[in-house]
Amino acid sequence: MSDKKLTGRLYDIQGFSVQDGPGIRTTAFLKGCPLRCPWCHSPESQSFKKQLSWMAMRCLGTEACKERCIKACSKKAIELGEKREDITTHTQLQLVHVKRDICDNCGECTDSCYAEALYLCGKDYTVDELVERLLQDRNFYERSGGGVTISGGEALCQIDFVEEVLKRLKEENINTALDTTGYAEWEVLSRTMPYVDLYLYDLKHMDSKKHEEVVKVPNEKILANAKKLAENGKKLQIRIPVIPLFNHDEENIRKTAEFCKELGDAVTMIQLLPYHNLGVMKYLRISDKPVAEATPPSEEYMQKLKGIMEEYGLNVSIH
Repeated sequence: MSDKKLTGRLYDIQGFSVQDGPGIRTTAFLKGCPLRCPWCHSPESQSFKKQLSWMAMRCLGTEACKERCIKACSKKAIELGEKREDITTHTQLQLVHVKRDICDNCGECTDSCYAEALYLCGKDYTVDELVERLLQDRNFYERSGGGVTISGGEALCQIDFVEEVLKRLKEENINTALDTTGYAEWEVLSRTMPYVDLYLYDLKHMDSKKHEEVVKVPNEKILANAKKLAENGKKLQIRIPVIPLFNHDEENIRKTAEFCKELGDAVTMIQLLPYHNLGVMKYLRISDKPVAEATPPSEEYMQKLKGIMEEYGLNVSIH
């Protein structure tokens, strides 16, 4: 398949990112993921399909738009919803509601929503289009020691596209990072090795049964792939989401630290990522299903976990 026909589906491109690798970076987020982490802060990343998203705070009310979105939907999946007070005019706005059991994510309504309260999450790019966009920020990379991070979802699910994008970036001497769950066949992951400078590698739980119970896939493949990357001289920045009632107990943290220690010099840093509930509103934009929430771990507890991992001689930070 030629570059001109090879496409990938993204849900966001974030410039001036300082959390996804060294320096100032631009992060490309690809749609689609085989894991189903209930705490996922980007639920729109899980499905490979484009999804209709509705952002209530942008909605101007049906009176302002003359019910354009309702009239535009041939499936009759947009209806009158709840009312909300406009904080500037203190008038009641009649909002809309998306009937998710009917909506097929066709996007008919989005063209009529000039406030962009309704929009399709998911955009297809050719390799040329994405590389051109990523190279626009080259000056930031060069001045800060940054580069491009390919993230997801799980970017390895679109390996043909990702491999070609990474290859093209390396031809331009751009520093590259791949943010991955590690859940892929080794034959797939290994295709990225010639073009990736740093792997941002997620470790969610050391017990495979618990891992599969919660995120719906086992962890053997993930752990094996981390070892193989280390054996092949690749650098890893391990990311551990700290989730109450899942993986935040001291036993799991110690087992994770032991595993990371076994990877040796391949591990440049451990990032502890405390659970937050910022993704809850994102769930409500694409679904009517109730969302499970947890209480974020305290700063004191996060420092305790950091101290435990540092006992193993690891470089640990809290993000």
